[in-house]
Formats: sequence, C-alpha cells, structure tokens
Amino acid sequence: MTQHSAASLGAFFAPRAIAVIGASDNPTRIGGRPVDFCKAAGFDGPIYPVNPTRDTVQGLKAWPDIEAIEGEVDLAVLAIPAARAEETLEACGRKGVKAAVIFSAGFSEVGEEGRAAQDRLLAIAARYGMRILGPNCLGCYSSASGACATFTTGLEGGMPRRGGIGLITQSGAYGTHLLSMAKARRLGVAGWVSTGNEADISVAECLEYMVEQPEITAIGMYMEGVNDAPRLIRALSRARDLRKPVTIIKVGASEVGAAAVQSHTASLAGSDASFQAVIEQYGAVRAMTTEEMFDTLYAASVAPMPKGKRLGILTVSGGAGVLMADAAELRGMQVPAMPEASVTKLLERNPFASPRNPVDITAHALNDFDLIPENLAEMMRTGGYDAYTGFFTSWTSSPVIGPKLRDVLLQTLKGAELPFAVIGLFNDEQATAYEDQGLLTFADPSRAVTALATMAQLAEGFDRGAEGTPPVIDDTDLTGTPTDEAGAKTRLAEAGIPILPERVVGTADEAAAAAQEMGLPVVLKIVSPDIAHKTEVGGVALNLGDAKAVRDEARRMLTDIPTLCPGARIMGILVSPMAGAGVELIVGTQRDPVMGPMVMVGLGGVLTEVLEDVALAHAPVSEAQALQMLARLRGAKLLDGYRGEQPVDRAAIASVIARLSVLAAANADTIDSIEINPLLARPEGAVALDALILPVAAQDVPQDGKDKT
Repeated sequence: MTQHSAASLGAFFAPRAIAVIGASDNPTRIGGRPVDFCKAAGFDGPIYPVNPTRDTVQGLKAWPDIEAIEGEVDLAVLAIPAARAEETLEACGRKGVKAAVIFSAGFSEVGEEGRAAQDRLLAIAARYGMRILGPNCLGCYSSASGACATFTTGLEGGMPRRGGIGLITQSGAYGTHLLSMAKARRLGVAGWVSTGNEADISVAECLEYMVEQPEITAIGMYMEGVNDAPRLIRALSRARDLRKPVTIIKVGASEVGAAAVQSHTASLAGSDASFQAVIEQYGAVRAMTTEEMFDTLYAASVAPMPKGKRLGILTVSGGAGVLMADAAELRGMQVPAMPEASVTKLLERNPFASPRNPVDITAHALNDFDLIPENLAEMMRTGGYDAYTGFFTSWTSSPVIGPKLRDVLLQTLKGAELPFAVIGLFNDEQATAYEDQGLLTFADPSRAVTALATMAQLAEGFDRGAEGTPPVIDDTDLTGTPTDEAGAKTRLAEAGIPILPERVVGTADEAAAAAQEMGLPVVLKIVSPDIAHKTEVGGVALNLGDAKAVRDEARRMLTDIPTLCPGARIMGILVSPMAGAGVELIVGTQRDPVMGPMVMVGLGGVLTEVLEDVALAHAPVSEAQALQMLARLRGAKLLDGYRGEQPVDRAAIASVIARLSVLAAANADTIDSIEINPLLARPEGAVALDALILPVAAQDVPQDGKDKT
C-alpha cells in the first residue's frame, strides 16, 4: 500500500464538486441518496448526477458520463455494479478526479477473483494519483462542507447536530448504527466515514486525517482489524500530543498462535493484548461497549478534562452515594473524605447530613434549598476534588425545583474548570440547558462515574505524553546471534545488559575446574540451541558447593540429556556463580504479527505462566516508560520490599527493559523474540540469569517491506 499524506483525504470531506455516477431520481435508492443528502446538508458546490438515461436527476441537470461534465470534479461517488467499476474509475482518472468513493460490492470480500479485481482498481487509482474509499463501503459525511458521499440510512430524517465528534468505522451497517445513535443522543458530529474493504484508505489514515482537523475535538472508532499498525500508532501519538480524546471499540480478539511455544513471552503477548497495550501507551481508551464509547465522546465534547482522579460526590440519596463510590473504586477513581473541619461545619448546618464524601445532604434540601450550593461550595473550597457528580433524582425534571436547581449549580460552579455530572431525569430541552453550560447529564449514576473515570484516564495519558527517549545502543544488529543461552547472553551484554561471569565447558573435569576458579557455589546449565526449557530435561543444577558435586552433575547432563533429547545439539555446559537473593522477573520482546515489536515485563521464574502479571508496550520505550510498565504490575509491591526485604533497584530493571526494547525495534524484521527469564532484581542492580533470542522463521521474513504473517 502506497503511503499517501493523510491530507489527501480532504477531497472526501471538503470537495469543491461532487459527481454521483449511477445517480437515481429516486432519493431512496442507493444511487439517489448521495444527491438527496448533499442537497439536504447544504453542500455549496456543484452536484453532478451522472445518468445516461435521464436529462435531470432530482431537479439537477444529469450528465451522460463523468468526462462530459464541463466543470472540475474533486470527488466521484460510484453507485454502480462491480462489473462497471474498472472502466468507470479509469474515466474518473482521465477526468482528473482526486478521490472516489466506491459503493460497489463483489471485490476482496468474495474471494480471490474479487481480490484481483480490487487490485486492478487500486492500480488504476495509483496511475492517476487518485484516492479510493472502499470498495464495498458506505462512504463518508462531513457536516462542515455538507458533503454526503454515502447511502447510509443514518442521514435519513435530517442531518446530525454539528459538533466536534469524528466517527470512523470498518463496518458499514454498524457504522450506520453508530451515526444513528449519535443523532439520537444529540451528539454533535463533525465527520463520519466507513472504510469498507480498505483497498487504499484505512481506518488508521482516517484517524490521522481527523486528528489534524481543528473542528474535530474527539474521535470514536469501531475496528475489526488493524491493516496499518505504524500509521495507527503515529496517529494515536499525534492525537495524544494534541490532547484529542480517541476512544476505540476493537472486536475480534486474537488468540496466540500455538506454534509460538518456545518463548514464554510469545504466550503472554498476543495480538489483542498488544493492541490494548498500544492503546494505553499512546493515551487513547478502549471501550468495551458502544454505550461506553458514546458516553466518553459525549463527556469529552461537553465538559473540561479532570486534572486528576479525585472524585467529589454530592447526593440527596445515601444509596446513590454508595453506588457511585463503589463505581468509582471499580474504575480507579479516588473518593477522599472531606476535611474534618468541613465535616463539622456542614453537620452544624444540617445535622441530618452525612457530609464526608459522598456528601449526603438528604431530602432535607427540599426544606432548605440553600444546603445544595453551601455543601457544593464547601466541597470545592476544601475537598480538592478533580471531578464532581451530583445526584438529584427527579428534581432535575421538576417544573418547580428543576430551574432553581440548575441556577444554583451553575452559579456555584461559575469559573470552575472542572467536569460536573448532574444525575437525574431530563428531557432533551432540560439536558441541553445544562450541556450548553458545560455540565454533563446522566440518568444512571454508574455511567456518570464511568464517563468521568474514562476522562481522567484520557487526561492522565495526555499528561504522561512521550516521556523520555529510548537509550542509544551502538550496535543493535542481532543477525547471526546464536540461539543458545550463552550466545544470547553474550550479545545482550554487548548491548549493556548485565550478566554474571560465566564459562562454557565441554567436560565434567573442565566444569569442576571452572567452578573452583570462579568460586563456589555455582550453577550448571546445559547449552543447546535446540532446548529452550532446560529445567524440563534436567539441564539445570543449582547451588553446587564442591568440585565433586559439580563434576557429577556435569557428567550426568552430558550423558543423559542427549538420550532425552535425541538430535539436540549440545554445545557444552555453562558454569556460573550463584546469583543470590532478589526478585525474579521476566523481560522479553515479541514480534507481534499485527502490532509489530512489543516489549513486556512481569513476575518471572515459575510464576510467569501461573500469574500472567505482565505489562506490555510497543517498542522501543524509554527508561521512564519502562518504570511506568513496572508500576502497572499487580505484584509491583514485591519490588519495594516485602516482609522485611530490601527494595530492589527499579531503575536497573527499567534500563534492561528499555535496552531490550531498542534491540527488538531495530530487529523487527529478523528477530521473533528476545527473552530474559529470569532477570534477577536486587537492591543494587539487576542481572540476566537466562536468555533466549529466536530469529524469525525464514518463511516469515519480509521480502518487500510487508509483514508476511
């Protein structure tokens, strides 16, 4: 796929003239809908219906073919059978059309013959420098220009409200559902696009384009697969830099391939886990439900971002307060108590209250309405909260209490750049009155808290940004590195990763001599490029304290293991001093077939597969980012000293993670995985006790710059 500038997508969203090829006079037919929608949306450029059997289409002059049109055409919409697509696209190229939306189905989605036809369309477009959306897509819509190159039913009955939300979808029918939901929820939509078969334009490029549009302030995506991971990562990084919220629904979680059994890392870094890690790393959020995605888009388009995760809860119902406090804890929000002086002050004013946080003022506020602004003002003055919820049940919709409640809330919150979610019952007019002033409205307390928590997560990602730069390693080329432990550790040591002094020997007597020279006790390990898990074949002996024990264990390994592993190449025995106490970790990299090189860290040793407590990131990472990975581990407390143990050197671990990630990124096309298991973390420093480097299988090595996996 040719890498175009995303700016070329402007011809789809802001064309000066649109031709609809296969235009119908019937506005309900596929070929009639783009004409009807463009007129309804107020597209201010020429609309050229192309239909050789009619003089007019929907009141507009019809043209017999694209080349007969007298004016220039930026965007052509092909609402024609697949059999006519190639000749029509060729005519568009001769006309100088910049972009084409192809509704036609019957291409790569139907098999090899269709894929070949799709490739021919792509070749035609490339010859003329033309961009293609689709084929087999529903097209696109822009509220700013009124361009409606789509036949979606989501535009029936009127256009969405204009606003700052961009919607990108790989599914046509579900994309229509998303657009219809946005309209039903009164969300302001700036643009919408359905990418279809993605012969040319992918969701990643659409994201890259929308991120740069100043009128788009938040973006929602529905994805079924990743066709251009580097571009997606680049777009997410740019969105983070511009502090534009991106929320993604990603379906079709992948399972790890059964062939990747030699490396623990491979079984812990599957494609879906890698995708999730990239989302978190670049400051976007992943929604598990459509409702959650729209709640996030709604909150981001109405309210300011919170500056932290401290939630203040104001309520007239103790039960609702507890519900919101539970939801907050579940979603990682903090609900700190009010200062004691404030609690005492508020109790003196209202003895019926429970003003700690949640601050429950009870239904007594109906008798003394000033309690609402007084309690909220005290929370804002002394609580130090980053976001607020206020539960008022049906008071919000009351013709008597509702306007009064809105007035006191707006007056108390005036000048506060903090998100506030008002929870109650609303009709559209009542909700709009709050939203126009930057306040959120929800009927469900838990959804309100979840939306605020997601906003806090987005803000945290924006603030974190791209911390630091990856370390510089003079020689990153791992080509030809032996796949046995000794060769892998030697190469990692050259990249600045600490290892213990060790020696490879060929006989039992040499093992005993080496052990006495380096100092007992020692560990012996079989060295073989064909044995990944040495303990399973008796290839590891620990804490050998005298020469006889060393000699006996070495002799056993050299005798028994060739029998247990016939055909395995035995390179010798590795002799190394015992490392002592510390916390065992696994640090590894994996060439994910979709997302590219990933780096991971987790609890090591035998706990690796049992606990699956790992943190992933796209490689390369800086040492600061590696420290963030360590902080995400559920077992992170083990690193800080547990039951009297000394804290380990987190900076040393981070250095190893970062250096390994640089090697992975530099060898993404040739190295499948790098693994250190265990990495022993100690109060001073960390050391790699075992290592494995696996090359990419020959059939998977890219020959033309594209991943063959």
